[in-house]
Amino acid sequence: MSAVIEQDTLNFRLMSKDDLTKIMTIEQSVYPFPWSLAIFQDCLRVSYCSWVLERETLVTSYGIMSIAVNECHILNLCVRQELQGVGLGKMMLNFLLDMARRHNAEMAFLEVHPSNENAIRLYNKVKFNEIGVRRNYYPAESEREDALIMARSLV
Repeated sequence: MSAVIEQDTLNFRLMSKDDLTKIMTIEQSVYPFPWSLAIFQDCLRVSYCSWVLERETLVTSYGIMSIAVNECHILNLCVRQELQGVGLGKMMLNFLLDMARRHNAEMAFLEVHPSNENAIRLYNKVKFNEIGVRRNYYPAESEREDALIMARSLV
């Protein structure tokens, strides 16, 4: 697959149960401690804002976000490993933030591994700021890893 993706070949659509096999393959290839299938199923069951970005029938990325009380929380944003670095993460993030604004969210929040420099760079470019740390938030090889809490205004 080409390292350049033409935007007009991409399509955002709601995530469905039929996508979960593809999504689990991506999730397991990208994260050392991936979400379980049950977590994705629960997100769909409770109607979290769950989207995929695809090129033809290839899921290139996905994002899941909760929206409540004028806030959104980006829970998972993932890009297929071989397509990372070409702007798909930024496209998905901006799409989710636009959806949050449409639902009257005024603030956006997320957690990120401190070691995930590429994600932190992306979030900084899109005007997220670090506002705190969640201690022992993520599973890790030994013990647990903290999470950086990041936020930005949507108004």
